[in-house]
Amino acid sequence: MTSTLIEQMVASAIANNSDHISPQTSYYSSAKINSLFSPCPCGADHNADEHQRVMEGMPTDPAELVNDLIKMGHYSDRAQLMAMSWETNAMKADLWQLLEQGALANATESQKLICYDLIKLAGGVEEAFSAAFGPQAQEFFGDALQSSTFRRREFLIKVAAAAAVVTLTGCPSAPPETPTPQAGSPNVPSPAANLEKTSLKVGFLPITCATPIIMSEPLGFYTKHGLKVELVKMPSWAAIRDSAIAGELDAYHMLSPMPISMSLGLGSAAFPIKLASIENINGQAISVANQHLGKVKEPKDFKGFSIGVPFAFSMHNLLLRYYLASGGLNPDKDVQIQVIPPPDAIAKMTAGQLDAFLLPDNVVQRSVFNKIGFIHLLTKDIWAGHPCCAFAASEKWITANPNTYRAINKAIIDGAGYANDAKNREEIAKAIAGKNYLNQPEPVLKAVLTGKFEDGQGNTLDVPDRVGFDPYPWKSFAKWISSQMVRWELMPKEKADYKAIAENIYQTELASELAKELGQTPPTATERIEKLKFDSFDPAKPEAYIEEQIKQFKI
Repeated sequence: MTSTLIEQMVASAIANNSDHISPQTSYYSSAKINSLFSPCPCGADHNADEHQRVMEGMPTDPAELVNDLIKMGHYSDRAQLMAMSWETNAMKADLWQLLEQGALANATESQKLICYDLIKLAGGVEEAFSAAFGPQAQEFFGDALQSSTFRRREFLIKVAAAAAVVTLTGCPSAPPETPTPQAGSPNVPSPAANLEKTSLKVGFLPITCATPIIMSEPLGFYTKHGLKVELVKMPSWAAIRDSAIAGELDAYHMLSPMPISMSLGLGSAAFPIKLASIENINGQAISVANQHLGKVKEPKDFKGFSIGVPFAFSMHNLLLRYYLASGGLNPDKDVQIQVIPPPDAIAKMTAGQLDAFLLPDNVVQRSVFNKIGFIHLLTKDIWAGHPCCAFAASEKWITANPNTYRAINKAIIDGAGYANDAKNREEIAKAIAGKNYLNQPEPVLKAVLTGKFEDGQGNTLDVPDRVGFDPYPWKSFAKWISSQMVRWELMPKEKADYKAIAENIYQTELASELAKELGQTPPTATERIEKLKFDSFDPAKPEAYIEEQIKQFKI
């Protein structure tokens, strides 16, 4: 980036972010900075004759100039945080590329410099991988930025670039054009007169399980129902939970057990959540690292493995435990189950920190795409039609915004109906592949959504129901989940009021009502016998089911 361009970014950012200008009087006063260039991006006129005089005495090195201005308070927190995010991602990408290359000798010079810094800071290669992709990754990279002279310069330049972005996005502009209705959307959006809010923030994790929530933005389903939704990408399920409790979001993409665990105060403060609709059924799989190819055929073969799941209160954890126990393995003694955010799983398997993981299909398919793992089993073969993720909102927010809640739930159920039609899957894969959404190669998403995929064992498979998008929240789902949380001591027995949990948290009747308004044909029953690979679950007898499982599998 040239010095002239940096100077322009500095001038435009400061000239147009006056609310963040330091009040102190200095040689870099806002008036003098504003005089650097004429006109500024917002159209103001400045005295070009003063340019040379103002520039005299300023650091000539762009990075030093930005560093001085940061110390003086001329850059907003937003610009600095944006730059930190950019630079952290760049550093993470460097380490990730090194992982894929497998040797530092093959890295570029710039990659070598930062990797040496990261390794030195962490105390070793393996320690650097763990720190870079672990729960404290943000702090680790922040420390690296402070200690690395090489990377600090790049970060300072990015601050100027980020400030320019903040400036441009903050300047007045013409109202955005109304999105062109996409397939499945109406010609005229629904009226929003009765909605308490029309602009919403919805948190999501970048996985295919969130397809109806994500695709409803680019394909126009939110607009159809009178809403403008900002999708907020979150790093982990714990972050979703914490943001929900803090009231930072209007609604959320959640794992289907999370409304239960949060409402009952399991693993966090009690915070009543309602499960509005199911986002996906099936759509998960077990990936095993390639070094175990040919050695893993059945559950007992996982003994001694380190296995990743996305969250303690997840279908992934419960299905994995169910599967391992069927082979005589105690999930708490015979394997090590690690909670790992889905976006970090590939790096951890590449680094040899995971033998396997049970995660969403796009992460599993990425392991095959990257040639580091193979698909052992689709979760539909453990329980066909099982729930995974859900759309949810807090009881407090629903009470304050009942009409808006119905509208967004209806929009997502509408989107789920569109996603459940196989002929729309390739269009959807293209719509959600971008960086704002899943940030995944389109072929990976097509393989997941169409069910035409490679399994990493030399087979090409065609499984149309690999993932489905049936939004109906069966109350029997809630009861099975609760039974397994009791079985594995994730829920105290005294809190397991199965009927109350299903009735109060899973909003089956509302989902049915909204689906009918959309012309869909939801089931008339609210619960059913659930048929799994090794047994069947009668929702009328959850306690007996637990006893039968323990008796059958001796675990």
